[in-house]
Amino acid sequence: MGEGGGVLFNQSPHQLDLFQWVPGMMPNKIHAHCHFGKWHNIEVEDDVTAYLEYPNGATGVFITTTGEAPGTNRFEVTGENGKLVYEDNKLIFYKNERSMLDTIWNTPSGFGTMPYEKIEVECPGEYTLHKGVFNNFCNAIVGTEEFIFPIEQGLNGVILANAMLLSQWKNQAITLPIDGDDFYAQLKKHIAESTVVKDINASGEVEANMSSTYSKG
Repeated sequence: MGEGGGVLFNQSPHQLDLFQWVPGMMPNKIHAHCHFGKWHNIEVEDDVTAYLEYPNGATGVFITTTGEAPGTNRFEVTGENGKLVYEDNKLIFYKNERSMLDTIWNTPSGFGTMPYEKIEVECPGEYTLHKGVFNNFCNAIVGTEEFIFPIEQGLNGVILANAMLLSQWKNQAITLPIDGDDFYAQLKKHIAESTVVKDINASGEVEANMSSTYSKG
C-alpha cells in the first residue's frame, strides 16, 4: 500500500515498451478495463485488459495482472503468413504454407485447416537484462556508444499506460494522442479521493529478491 503506481507502472512497464517497440507503431484507439485493488489492499490497478486498434487496421490485446500464479509472460504477433510467439525464452515462428487470406477466400471447405511449419528462431546477441540497458544508457551519455533505441520512445509505454487508465476512468474508448489536461484532471480527482495514509514511522521493511531480473557482473 502506498507505492504510488499499479501493475502498469510497477510490474509491466517493460512489457508495454516491447508492446509498442517491436511492432514499430502505436495504436490510435484504446479501450481498457482496469480493476483497482481486485487482488491486493491497494487503490491502484492490479488487473488490466486492454483492446487496441491501429491506423493500419490491425488490432491487439494487452493483458496484465498481479493476481495469477503461476503467471504467463507471452508475446504473440499474428500476420497473414503465420505468427511469432515468444515464451519461455524461446521465439517460435509458425509459418503458414500459404496466405491466410487466400485460404479464407478461396478454400472450398468452410472448415479447412492450414498446414504450417513450426520453426524455432535463433536470437543472436547477449541477453544482458537490466545491466545491459543501464550500461548502454551510461555509455551513450558519455559518448562512447549509441543508444540501442531512440530515447524518446521511452515515453510511448507511459502514454499507453495513461491511456488505459483514462479509458477506465471515463468508461470509454480513448483516442491517441490522449488529452493531457483531461488525464491530469482525472488523476488529481482520484488522488483527492484517496484514503491511504502513509505511516512515516513505519519501517516499511519488505523481503524482496530481485536477483532474477538483473544479470551478474
